[in-house]
Amino acid sequence: MAALLLVNERRRRKSRCFRQRTVHLDDLTDREVISRYRLNKAAIKELEELCRADLSPKTGRSQSIGSMTKVLIGLRFLAKGDFLSEVSDLHGVSKASGAVIVDEFISSVNARLNNIRFPTDRNDIIQLKRTFYQKSRIPNVIGAVDGTLIPIEAPKENEAAYVCRKNFHALNVQAVCDTDMRFTDVVAMWPGSQHDSAIFDACGLKDYLERTGAGMLLGDSGYPLRRYLLTPKLNPTTQQEEEFNKYHSRGRMVIERAFGLLKSRFRCLHRTGGVLQFKPGKCGKVVLACMRLHNLCVNRGVPEPQGVIPEATESTPYILDNPGSEDGNLRDQIVRLF
Repeated sequence: MAALLLVNERRRRKSRCFRQRTVHLDDLTDREVISRYRLNKAAIKELEELCRADLSPKTGRSQSIGSMTKVLIGLRFLAKGDFLSEVSDLHGVSKASGAVIVDEFISSVNARLNNIRFPTDRNDIIQLKRTFYQKSRIPNVIGAVDGTLIPIEAPKENEAAYVCRKNFHALNVQAVCDTDMRFTDVVAMWPGSQHDSAIFDACGLKDYLERTGAGMLLGDSGYPLRRYLLTPKLNPTTQQEEEFNKYHSRGRMVIERAFGLLKSRFRCLHRTGGVLQFKPGKCGKVVLACMRLHNLCVNRGVPEPQGVIPEATESTPYILDNPGSEDGNLRDQIVRLF
């Protein structure tokens, strides 16, 4: 009797179904690949080779998921901000497998793709200062700094701290970029309620600039005026000050354009793609992975997606503008150049 029941139970069980994985890069044009995965074929193959050791199957079974499929699943999830179930179905894997693959992919990208580096070589710094001067007519500039809000799911711990000034839960991510919109420094760990100036004061880049005097960053009025952080004049009263503000904005605008391009490439970081449904710590890792992939696109000359999202330019003015201080006098000397 027991044997008969066991046989009937086995008959009622659903037989294992191996889905067909139909996505192959060779079946798509380069334009279609960029539209779906944001990277071109050459960059995807380079990324797969880089991450192969982490993403290769750990089993000898015939239906194991290959490293290229995992790369495509990870890129598609970041690029479109789709539901994980839809991304998994598209590539012929289960939702549970898709969740594991996305986690593996993000960890591998952050471990293997080391392309967010602040310039320290003398020749690189000189070249960077030259390109910023050509754009802004301001000497000694080595980067533009700003913060951007990344929407996330309401966390269970310290929920109120993550409510940003726009009244949604977010991370406040600080980044520095060069004139090519390549990110050179990123801090992706602070809750949305934290002010930009407080994040900068706590970051290691500030200590490096104070210690070395390598150059200046361009920041908006939400940052304090320092000898290594140049902000616009809050209330310009002369033609020279207005000209300075205009060219300062021209140089600083690259970071806002970089944020807009980043969120256009990877819609999981923009509210049109929903919110990141992870804990804040993992959300920060997702942001870092997207920025590393963005830098890979810049290095490889991948075309920008159509309809780049403009980044909001509002900021809370920093009240202590240090007029008459050593920092203020340095800015006044630069203003006189105009």
